[in-house]
Amino acid sequence: MDSEFTRKFQVPQDRSSEMKAILMSVYDSLKEKGYNPINQIVGYILSEDPTYITNHNNARTLIRKLDRDELLQELVRQYLSN
Repeated sequence: MDSEFTRKFQVPQDRSSEMKAILMSVYDSLKEKGYNPINQIVGYILSEDPTYITNHNNARTLIRKLDRDELLQELVRQYLSN
């Protein structure tokens, strides 16, 4: 294997507005239930274990609509653009 080769990763479509809406909804649901939303979302992203997300307001179902790789890519893009 060529050690100079860099593998490219691309997400096929821009779903940033959909991802933001879902994340905001999940964030609000977690906050309503008294959880620390940032900690819970990070736990979900790292483990992909849906039990980090509450079922309140269908938040668990919503977040599972997001592909973790797409979500991470969008989060990094937003972080670096600000």
